[in-house]
Amino acid sequence: MTLREKAATFPETPGVYIMKDACGRVVYIGKAKSLRARVSSYFRGDAEPKVRAMMEQVADIEFLEALSEVDALIVEARLVRDTQPKYNVRLKDDKSFPLLAITRFDDFPKVWTVHETDDVDAERLGPFLSGWELREAVKVLQRIFKFATCRLEMREEDDKRRFFRPCLLYSIGRCTAPCAARISKEDYAANVESLRQFLLGDRSKLRGDLERRMKVAAKQLEYERAAELRDQIHALESLEKRGTPLEYLEGDITPIDPQDGLEELARVLGLPAKPRTIEGIDIAHLAGEETVGSLVSFLDGVPFKSGYRRYRIRTVTGIDDYASIREVVRRRFTRLKEEERVIPDIFLIDGGAGHLQCAVDELAKMDVARRPVMLSLAKREETLYRHDGQPREVRLEKAAPALRLMMYVRDEAHRFAQYYHHLLREKTLFGES
Repeated sequence: MTLREKAATFPETPGVYIMKDACGRVVYIGKAKSLRARVSSYFRGDAEPKVRAMMEQVADIEFLEALSEVDALIVEARLVRDTQPKYNVRLKDDKSFPLLAITRFDDFPKVWTVHETDDVDAERLGPFLSGWELREAVKVLQRIFKFATCRLEMREEDDKRRFFRPCLLYSIGRCTAPCAARISKEDYAANVESLRQFLLGDRSKLRGDLERRMKVAAKQLEYERAAELRDQIHALESLEKRGTPLEYLEGDITPIDPQDGLEELARVLGLPAKPRTIEGIDIAHLAGEETVGSLVSFLDGVPFKSGYRRYRIRTVTGIDDYASIREVVRRRFTRLKEEERVIPDIFLIDGGAGHLQCAVDELAKMDVARRPVMLSLAKREETLYRHDGQPREVRLEKAAPALRLMMYVRDEAHRFAQYYHHLLREKTLFGES
């Protein structure tokens, strides 16, 4: 049987494939959503030269099935670390591999994505071959184990934590907010230990431990904690059924690495840290009819679809984008204040300096706890403005990651506004209320 024929017998499930030379030495390890499809792709005629050169040395291919693509990513990292296949090292293009770090500098460990060269007091797991895939896997795992990913230092004895308002991740169920004393040190440590067990591959022990802790919590009448543990068990079961981490994402993936855009934004805007929450708005109408506003929300540089909002403009007649922007700003920040929700780090207006000024003027009338960095992005020249006493241009190259990220937010707001506008037009045409 040829290797091509052998690959055709592989299962169509997630897993890790192991390529060996004639002496039985491992030369390359990879992961796949579908083992059959991925391994079969190595035998196509359009493979890259470096891949063809590697395949000339491959004499056998084995595989290990995994419960999900997240599991495959973790198994791949463990095998690469233990065996150091020569082609995995050569294909990394001299870049340091990303690692998963569980910090140790305070009472509530955070989970970060770091590189081999980063100086961090943390337990390190990895290396992983793809930083992007690792960050997506962290989002999946955070939904299950609800660990913190921020940079805050947290001490159990700090009584001021009771007055701290948690960030958006708490509101959407991806963090238990130890920063705001919403979870005990012991329960948070147990969640992190569950994550560690998952990463080390002891799935049966983890499930048994979660079930035991759930029963203990219920017996002690700690029903909220028992429910959290029950949800963790169900989420693990769901992960095994669904397979791929991409199904857990809130929205599309930006065409650049969002972390590059966030880091550059922090630098050019003089922010103390990378912005985590970005909101963008746009206005759409047709000859002054059915004017609507849209608001999109980005979390850590990627769309958070549950945070999208749409507005049917109520107080404006005819074509008046400035007045429509003022209404959207007023309604958005009024709602944030009433619900005591997190104010975004950046608020982006689709438009030029004038559009930005009217949004800032409207916000100035309101009593909000914290004001975001107010930006606007004009379409024609892709000019980014920041309001700093008055609108000022933020000079960026067209290919700059910060500008690309802002263009993505702006375009997503425009797409969402147009979509809502078309829905209303269809209802009007067909006589719906």
